[in-house]
Amino acid sequence: MSVRAGIVVTGTEVLSGIVADRNGPWLSERLRERGIEVAHIVIVGDRPVDVRAALEFLRSCDLIVTSGGLGPTADDLTADVVGAFAGRPMVLDGALEERILAILRRNRARWRSYSEEAMRAGNRKQAIVPEGATILEPVGTAPGLVVPPRAGDGPTVLVLPGPPRELQPMWEDAVGTTALRAVLDRAGVLEQRMLRLYGVPESEIAQSLLAIEADGVALDRLEITTCLRRGELEIATVFDPSAAPAYDAFAAGIRERHADQLFSEDGATIDEQVAGLLDGRAIAVAESCTGGLMAARLTERAGSSAYVLGGVVVYSDEAKVAFADVPAALIEAHGAVSPEVAAALADGACARFAAEVGIGITGIAGPGGGTAEKPVGTVCLSVVDAAAGRRLDRTVQLPGDRAMVRDRTTTVALHMLRGLLG
Repeated sequence: MSVRAGIVVTGTEVLSGIVADRNGPWLSERLRERGIEVAHIVIVGDRPVDVRAALEFLRSCDLIVTSGGLGPTADDLTADVVGAFAGRPMVLDGALEERILAILRRNRARWRSYSEEAMRAGNRKQAIVPEGATILEPVGTAPGLVVPPRAGDGPTVLVLPGPPRELQPMWEDAVGTTALRAVLDRAGVLEQRMLRLYGVPESEIAQSLLAIEADGVALDRLEITTCLRRGELEIATVFDPSAAPAYDAFAAGIRERHADQLFSEDGATIDEQVAGLLDGRAIAVAESCTGGLMAARLTERAGSSAYVLGGVVVYSDEAKVAFADVPAALIEAHGAVSPEVAAALADGACARFAAEVGIGITGIAGPGGGTAEKPVGTVCLSVVDAAAGRRLDRTVQLPGDRAMVRDRTTTVALHMLRGLLG
């Protein structure tokens, strides 16, 4: 029997969309890594009645993980609600109160307007915990809690703070506690695999799944999720180790039907693959419509200074001429958004930075600026391996709004690099 978990993310700022939820997906991955099936992620505002309703909704789970609502203010009530849910009275932990007070005093220099009275009141509130809970030492000022069910009736509740910088290290402390291990040790092992494809729509993959199942592959033993992300299609699969033959047959079916689009079978991203291909080679960028996003993506990985020399954002025609050595006559003859200018940008990047590999990007991200001949979403790209004398040029028509066009352009460029350097 599988161990199931639910996640409750609290915070009106998250519910309203002002702050994006980073904790739910992160916790879901950590639970899956430990063989726990995540049933639901519930986001609720800072209202006790709604937090309690979320806990009741998840009562059939073996484990509930909450994030947020552990601060010193009046609307931080998660610990109280969890205590009532678990049937445990709230008690003051004097030793914890002193430890939190010591943290607050160390930080007091930053809070000059924070009175001693207010500091102590907030301190005491955070030290009132459900009776019998295991306390997780604060990373900030808020302690975490592992609250087991009273008399074994109901789920264990892991209570974590909201800021990811506090939640993530506290999770590592929590998994070492006896109270949480009692739940985790009941879980089995779940295998996780990721296939990544480029240039294929989700609808086509849906048809492939039907065909693979019709061939006799037991897809019902696999939890398969498809997701379109940054212009690529991810197929994430979770399964019990005993279903490994079914997964192997499924992966073989995808490989057979989409050999040209399947670029990663081990979960490696295109960014990781390009980084490996650039080993020993230096790259530079001259970009227009992406406004620096291409250079930013190349440098997201630690260690990218080993192969990224630099880049220029040449948005205006004058900048293209002055900083990427694009001939003004070329722009006049073909337009700023053209394969010819993209190629000149790639060459200019190589020349300006003395790089072996160059990327040139120019396009119309929108929402305005398009024409009948060059509508919004038109992007011209060029990647060149100057040392080897190889080049790839491509003009694409990308869907979506301005942000999506710009982001997807970087994905197109990376796949062109993979084709050029691979």
